[in-house]
Amino acid sequence: QVQLVESGGGLVQAGGSMTVSCAASGPTGTRSAMGWFRQAPGKEREFVAAIAWSGRQTYADSVKGRFTISRDNAKNTMYLQMNSLKPEDTAVYYCALTPTYLSSTSYSQDNEYRYWGQGTQVTVSS
Repeated sequence: QVQLVESGGGLVQAGGSMTVSCAASGPTGTRSAMGWFRQAPGKEREFVAAIAWSGRQTYADSVKGRFTISRDNAKNTMYLQMNSLKPEDTAVYYCALTPTYLSSTSYSQDNEYRYWGQGTQVTVSS
């Protein structure tokens, strides 16, 4: 019943910025963790960033300092602001959500999420 829809992907030059969004609908609950994962061609899906309902944030080392995750709980929307983009950031970016009352977990593993979006393509040209 929960649906996640990503938007905002596209083509950007290296060094540029882009923000992708994830809109959630349905019975998401009042407490949840949301996260971003990405998968590049020929690579396995990897964790990017996560944010708990409390606002606690977790980042992969590869994006720390460049990406910022945020959420608007009233709008059931999550954002990923990506700065100083590199060609290696090129991937399909997926958003994920899981209902949870816990905020102490980092939620950096994909098996911790119940719902997934279809993904949005982000391409960084050199």
